[in-house]
Amino acid sequence: MQGKATFLGHPIHQMLVVFPLGLLGASVAFDWLSMAMSSAQFAVVAHYLIAAGLIGGVVAAPFGLIDWMSIPKGSRAQRLGLMHAVGNVVVLLLFLGSWVLREPDPTAVPWQAYALAWGGALVSLMTAWMGGELVDRLGIGVSEGANANAPSSLSTRQMPASARTQPINRP
Repeated sequence: MQGKATFLGHPIHQMLVVFPLGLLGASVAFDWLSMAMSSAQFAVVAHYLIAAGLIGGVVAAPFGLIDWMSIPKGSRAQRLGLMHAVGNVVVLLLFLGSWVLREPDPTAVPWQAYALAWGGALVSLMTAWMGGELVDRLGIGVSEGANANAPSSLSTRQMPASARTQPINRP
């Protein structure tokens, strides 16, 4: 099922989610570095990574909602998409709580801020799996004529009818 919010033939949500996932995940890595090396600088980096990840999540979310609203009602994909969305709201709220706790002094991170961020990272692993399930298993956001020989999404030539229905040969 082709996504509804697209840019140059590709779903915008899928393009944008890499930013909050990467930024928020990197913040946890910098937390670990900060603790392992007793470095206030790494704690400050984690603080700013969380802020950027939160912004990225807020930017990506509306495009996911647009795509979710086009999923057939009552389908497994719609139910899974709702769980994916709710889970990602939880992720953003956990990281927001972590950021708020760090805000007074990003160099002195309370244990609760670590716990919230690490909990958010764990939940994001589950929601990322759900997003992968939606795309890879249920075909949400996949072009209708996707196959190993499909033309570029930037191409103006049309895919021949035989290529649109041709299955991908896998070993």
